[in-house]
Amino acid sequence: MSASIAVKQIAPDVCVAGQLTPEAMAEVAKAGFRSVVNNRPDFEYGPDQPTHEAIAAAAAQAGLEYRFLPVDPGFQTPEQIAAFALLLRELPKPVLAFCRSGARSTRLFMQAQQV
Repeated sequence: MSASIAVKQIAPDVCVAGQLTPEAMAEVAKAGFRSVVNNRPDFEYGPDQPTHEAIAAAAAQAGLEYRFLPVDPGFQTPEQIAAFALLLRELPKPVLAFCRSGARSTRLFMQAQQV
């Protein structure tokens, strides 16, 4: 992956990243990821953030599975944690989850390991 996309591995088949753009989806696929999970709500910090629909379209074009599971940066509900755990079980690996910085996706992953 390029230096513009900082990826952190948190499990053998799961990585996290900060905000990704539609343009990054081809590079994500080229890096070998098969699935992307977007944990960032649309327009969380303003109108310049790409929408999940735009990212989903680019992910599909790149041959990636894509899921939108927006969660609050400070708190993830038991239902959101369970939904993320299910995605991790069902999506093709490796999976790249992203949010604003990668921190909430990491917390969500850690909590999903308890489900």
